[in-house]
Amino acid sequence: MPASPSDVRADRADRADDILALARLATRRGAIRDILGWLTWRTGGPAALVGDTGRVLARPGGESDPSVARLAAEAAVELHRRGAPSAVLGGGEGPPVHLIALDADPRTYLVVVGPDDPRCGTLLADAARTLGLCWRLEWAERERRRIESAEGHSREAVLHLLMVGSVPAAQRIAGALRAALPSVIQVYVIECPQPRRREIAQRIDREAGGGAWIVPCPVRPNHLIALVPPGTAAPPGTAAPSGTASPPASPPGTAPAAVTAPAAVAGPTAVAGPVAVAGPVAGTGPPQEPLDLLIVRLVPECRVGVSAAVALRDTPTAYEQAIHALAVARNAPEHRAGFGGDVDVTVLAGPEGYLWASELLAPCLRYAPARRADPGPQELLGTLGSWLSFGGAASRHLKIHRNTLAARIRHLDELLGVEVSRSLPAQSAAWLALRLHTAPQAAAARALATPGRTATLDAVLGTSAAGTWARVQLRPLEQARPTATLETVRTWLRADARLPAAAAALGISLPGARKRLTRAEDVLGRSLLTAPSAKYELWLAMRALGSL
Repeated sequence: MPASPSDVRADRADRADDILALARLATRRGAIRDILGWLTWRTGGPAALVGDTGRVLARPGGESDPSVARLAAEAAVELHRRGAPSAVLGGGEGPPVHLIALDADPRTYLVVVGPDDPRCGTLLADAARTLGLCWRLEWAERERRRIESAEGHSREAVLHLLMVGSVPAAQRIAGALRAALPSVIQVYVIECPQPRRREIAQRIDREAGGGAWIVPCPVRPNHLIALVPPGTAAPPGTAAPSGTASPPASPPGTAPAAVTAPAAVAGPTAVAGPVAVAGPVAGTGPPQEPLDLLIVRLVPECRVGVSAAVALRDTPTAYEQAIHALAVARNAPEHRAGFGGDVDVTVLAGPEGYLWASELLAPCLRYAPARRADPGPQELLGTLGSWLSFGGAASRHLKIHRNTLAARIRHLDELLGVEVSRSLPAQSAAWLALRLHTAPQAAAARALATPGRTATLDAVLGTSAAGTWARVQLRPLEQARPTATLETVRTWLRADARLPAAAAALGISLPGARKRLTRAEDVLGRSLLTAPSAKYELWLAMRALGSL
């Protein structure tokens, strides 16, 4: 018997209500689960999305009946075998199973088990179209997150390669991701609220016009590291950092010319003025607002430390400079600071210094691991360098377990014959030896060394050049007011840079000792309490002048 006009109108009204309900549900977070829950309520039978292999891909919340899930899986496999887009299977003694393929993914089926309603097919067809769109959106979002995660890990790998000196490998990976890394960079270390790190990184990248290579710091969860090509000139009224060569002006549309920077810089002073302009293309139009000023204006919670312009191979040096500048930026009124040092630690070198460094590191360089899986000489030296920079956080930098890091440091203690794990004098010597060993001119200097000759740290620090370097390092502390700042730093260094022991030796509280050292950071323009720290340079400087 044909349906009456009133029944037809009622069916159309019901269908319109159903489509409206589906549209509203589709706008919610977790739309697929909510739609399946609504279908379960609307039809009276459990609803689910099932793949062509029988795997349940999505279902409403709550407990599910295993027997119903088995029926849905078997029906989906059977329908896929038949190659039909929709069907009602089962019936007889068991409940009917309604299936319809999603338009967006024909190998995924909307399955409802149990309802025996001839109008169920229309409802499922409408629901399948809405679910198909939601499924496609969820799949696209999953892919976006996967690609974003892969790019993030690739960026971190590029930064790691730069930090260990593998510049060609870093450039190859970077070139596959986006434009090649510039030959001259400035490093920005941006301290920001951890929950907003991703948002702030995206905003900085957008404002910099894609000219900044931004990497979430793998060691500190509240730091962002940005490698930024410097501009051709500083903004009006801003001097370039002392001792840093500014790249010559380039014609519009060309990259800035390369400049050569020292392989290891340990400057005594940070300048609080704006630093060089950062932007995607140098030399186009009037000077732009410096990126560090832009960051703190857009995100007032940020603190920004900026390195001098250095060659790409000197990224580790630039990172340390930026960390030192960040120590000043934390207390600066403008919340940002640029590093302005120009003193090269390799002034402590010369043939004697390179020979001493080789002798100190020789047991590690000659080490042959007993097993293939054990770290070799270069990996051990990389571990030593990371640990001297980051302490226990080196496990996150190196992507190894903290117990593995501790075992490697104990092994280095045994190889080198000194307690780099505990003693600041040993750590300072190892830090200097690594710097001299990896300096570009080290190999040539070692070749000129007299066979059989030995060198000592005291001999390295006893030269006139070392004395000049040491006085430059300590001059800001000697000129500081109050004068107790120098004695506080000296006591802290004698206590192996352990704050509780230094506070006890000074007869003051722990917060009081921390406050004094924070004041010393401002005076020096260097980081003391946050790694990488200037404690090694200061210890060497005081040792060179005989004040320790």
